[in-house]
Amino acid sequence: MRQTSRFLARAAGAAFFGLGAATALGQPAREQNPPAEFRILPYSGFARYCIDPTILYEISKGFEARESWYWNSPLAIVDFEQIGEFGVRNNGLSYIPRRYCRAVALFNDGVKREVVYNIGEDLGFIGAGPGVTWCVVGLDRNYAFSPNCRAAGP
Repeated sequence: MRQTSRFLARAAGAAFFGLGAATALGQPAREQNPPAEFRILPYSGFARYCIDPTILYEISKGFEARESWYWNSPLAIVDFEQIGEFGVRNNGLSYIPRRYCRAVALFNDGVKREVVYNIGEDLGFIGAGPGVTWCVVGLDRNYAFSPNCRAAGP
């Protein structure tokens, strides 16, 4: 009786392993997935540039609002410099198009801090316009993008 139950257990295990292997082989590779531009509701494949004034304005106003309302701080971004791109669609073509950026921001306390942000196509409010996810290195007080804003990048 014991040998029969062992045999059945091994047979069932082999069948599940074979089924899992066959399913994995049937899946297309990540690179073979169609680009986001070929979906039913397609993307254009274009995310706004890092230096776009509307994106920088959204970051500075969002930072100022969060600091004053949540942290009760008068800290605000005064200006941006050394704006640069360090990646476009790094996650693959089948994902939502994103542009990854870095800039140095001058704050009203006289300190320059790095800002890491990404711009996603059609990720704004209810899918209208670009969506911006940003993080100020050294001021990620709740560690949402920890460590050092790495989670805001690719």
